[in-house]
Amino acid sequence: MSTTARRTRADATPTTLVGKGVSGIIGGLAGGLVFGIMMQAMGLMPMIAAMIGAESIIVGWLIHLAISMFIGVTYAVLLAPASSMVMAVVTGLGWGLLWWVLGPLLLMPTALGMGVFMINQTTLMSLVGHLIFGAILGIVATMWLHRTQKEGRAQA
Repeated sequence: MSTTARRTRADATPTTLVGKGVSGIIGGLAGGLVFGIMMQAMGLMPMIAAMIGAESIIVGWLIHLAISMFIGVTYAVLLAPASSMVMAVVTGLGWGLLWWVLGPLLLMPTALGMGVFMINQTTLMSLVGHLIFGAILGIVATMWLHRTQKEGRAQA
């Protein structure tokens, strides 16, 4: 039984795709919750829901968190773990900036039939939110991966 537990634990270490994916989901949810609260305060959740033809704030939250997890997983698989917390913040900020360009400047306006690459007060506030999201994502994903890696070494 302990061998099975060790195998399962080893399968989720930072060196595996699954381990990185888990850290990305956790980091994406952490950043997504903070960013989502900001978006909720700005009244943007119905606009997120409108991407699939809905109006509900709950639908907006579900879409936002699903996107946050996707962005988190792609970050963790491609860029994590960072060698330091400073690098985690830097890579997270860069990832947040990339997704600000892809999301609210390109994909979301396209889905809603609006003009792309429009810079206004809403998109600038979204930039701030994406940068905060990215920094939190980078920190949480890296901390999770380092913690898991440390636990894996302690069990070996």
